[in-house]
This record gives sequence, C-alpha cells and structure tokens, in this order.
Amino acid sequence: MATSSSFILCSLLLCWVSSQTLATTSFQPKALVIPVTKDSSTLQYTTQIKQRTPLVPVKLTIDVGGNFEWVNCDGGYVSSSYRPVPCDSPICKASGSAACETECLAPPGPGCYNNTCSHIPDNPFSSIGIGGGEMASDTTVIQSTDGRTVGKAVVVPRVVFTCSTTSLLGGLSAGALGMAGLGRSEVSLPVQFASAFKFPKKISMCLSSSSSSNGVIFFGDGPYVFLPNVDVSKSLMYTPLILNPVSTAGSYFEGNPSTDYFVNLTSIKINGNAVPLNAALLKITDGNGGTKISTVNPYTVMETSIFKAFVKVFRHEAKNLTKVSSVKPFKYCFSSKNTPSTRVGPAVPLIDLVMHNSSVYWRIFGANSMVQVKEDVICLGFVDGGSNPRTSIVIGGYQLEDNLVQIDMENARLGFSSSLLFKQTTCSNFNFTSSV
Repeated sequence: MATSSSFILCSLLLCWVSSQTLATTSFQPKALVIPVTKDSSTLQYTTQIKQRTPLVPVKLTIDVGGNFEWVNCDGGYVSSSYRPVPCDSPICKASGSAACETECLAPPGPGCYNNTCSHIPDNPFSSIGIGGGEMASDTTVIQSTDGRTVGKAVVVPRVVFTCSTTSLLGGLSAGALGMAGLGRSEVSLPVQFASAFKFPKKISMCLSSSSSSNGVIFFGDGPYVFLPNVDVSKSLMYTPLILNPVSTAGSYFEGNPSTDYFVNLTSIKINGNAVPLNAALLKITDGNGGTKISTVNPYTVMETSIFKAFVKVFRHEAKNLTKVSSVKPFKYCFSSKNTPSTRVGPAVPLIDLVMHNSSVYWRIFGANSMVQVKEDVICLGFVDGGSNPRTSIVIGGYQLEDNLVQIDMENARLGFSSSLLFKQTTCSNFNFTSSV
C-alpha cells in the first residue's frame, strides 16, 4: 500500500505533468495505445514511441515490471525540449532516487548536467546489467484510442525517463535504444500517462504469439475490442496484486519496494490434480519468494522443487505423449505426431494457476504450455529456475501471449482472460487502422 507521503508525491507529479499537457492540447483521450512486436531472435517484446523535439522514433523493449523508461543518450541525442530533473524536485523524490549528479565532467548536454537527479537504469538482458543515469523529461507523442481503433496522436510534453549509455544496450533487440518500464512506480509510463490525462491507472497488455503481427498495450480504461468485435474487457477474472516490500530489480536504492507485479498464487493444478509443493515458497518473505508476471522472461520460470513436482504431475497426466530428447532451454519434450490439435493448441493436460480463491484460476491451454521447437517436437514451455531464485515463480511472456492481462493500479488487482483463442480472436486482432 502507498504511504501518505507517496500520495503527496503522486499528487505533485499529477499537477506537474497534467498542467504541461493541458497547455498543449484540449483533446482529452480516455485511453492510449501502443503496438507491441515480438522479436523472433531475442523473444523480447518491443514497441516504438516518438520522443524529442523534433520528434524521433525510439524503439524500446517492454519491461512490464520496470521502474521507468530509460533511453540511450550517448551521441546524437538532440532535442530542444529536453529538461534535466533537479536533485531536490518532487519528481526526483517520487522516483525513489537516492543520488544526485553534482558535477558532470563532460561538456553539458543530455545525460550530463550538474545538480540533477540520478537513477539506476536496469537491463536484465545485459552482462553489464546496470549503470547510473541522469533523470530528465522530454516530449513524447502517443496514439489515443476508443478501445476499438487508434485515434488522434496526443502530445505529453514532459515525460520523465532516465538517460543511459550505449554500453547498457547489450542484449537488447536490434535497434532498441532502451526499455519502457510499466511497473508500479510513481514515474512509470502508465502512471505518467494517467496523470497527464486523468484517466484510470490501468495497463491492459495483449502480446501476440507471432513475430509477424502486432500485439497491443492499452493505457487507461476499456473497452478492449478485437476483431471480429470481441470486447475482452467483459470476460476478465480478477485477483489482488501484492506488494513486495523489497525491490526485485537488478540494482536499486535501499528501501525501495519492488515495482514488479506480484499475485497471490496459492496452488497449481494439472487436469484438476494439485501439484504437491512447498506453500511457503509462494509467499513473500524478506523480498524473496512469491509469484510475479514478466515480459523479460520468455517462458515461465519455477524454483527447482516446484518445477520437478509440476513436471512429474504433468507427465503422469500426459501418458499419451511420447517423450523425446530435450531441446534447450526446455527439459521435457514430446513427439507431436500423435497429439491432436485443438482451437487452443495441442490437446495436452490443462494447467490451472489457482489464485487467492479456488474459483479464481488462470487456465493455461496447449497453445501457451507447449512450444513447437521442431516439425514433430513440442516441449513443455516452463524452465527450471534453480534452487534459490529471488522469485519462486515468474510467469513469462509465452504464457501471456494471446491472453489479455489487465493491471489496475488504483484497485490493486490483476485481471486475466485466459486464452483469447477460445473467443475466436487473438492479440494481433486489434484494429490499428486510424479512426480519424
């Protein structure tokens, strides 16, 4: 839960961002939208926004639990609307920063101004991983939506982000200049967009399973309508979001809570049979354990004892599948020659992630549990995370694909649709044809 000081800081952020935006446009969108593309080589989910003055398209890798947007400011960052964030500003305090750049030794410019707020950009795909960076703001342009098609482009003049260096781009999708953080932070993109236009602090994410078609992320309220006229917002189950009081980022300032989205997963069932596991691992203790969602992990990762028990029950329920040699990163693969195909993927045992209540469960069908790795080979798309991971279960991107996942920050709950394939639509069926 947010503290009273957090609410004060958020209020200051609201006033700061919205006053700048309202001065620029009288059009008030009810929601915003961005396309999301899956990179077939890195399995990262990326988007493109327009930033700076004059506007420049910027490709970013999506991190649904990331603290903030960060962008490479080395060589070539040119913008007349760039503004460094001062050390003692409300925005700096709201961001959770505990550092200040008092004297930059290089010539003044984007990423190098004195007495500016400093933060820690995090790249989980890089061997370098982390680095310091100057917080700043700049103009961003993003499309509005009525939930059915895209509408007018709107300007948000002072979107806060952190500058990084070229060295931190390692491991990102080709052409990516940084990462878009969508986490539960006072300076994440969804919070800033909601503050600018006074719509609900909600993200609804629908990742496409195909690298040749776009998925979509909505900022704000529904409807969320996919061709042929399917409003997915009407078929969501909800479970509370849980706050992990200790940051789960690669590096962070002491005392900062996690910006990842944790849920109260209480059990796992396969074909209705419970997986025997240590329930203590599903609880958060001193920042460790629990279950979160991630767009950074391509597949769901489980602590070793959970993974072994999960696979044992799955294989027992999948006696009709013929085991074959494993294919990395997966440990359990099967012949698909005699496996029937259904609307929701291979006909394999159903996996239920049971939430806070036994009647609230996220059902995973074959399309999200089995990965086609060769012509006649499918693998169980879950991986062993080791015996002592920071988080016991990380629900990864593959399991999220063609599911609508809504994150409602104001009501601290997560909504999920299960597979849209049952509704005869997919995440690539949002109509990106402009309505204006």
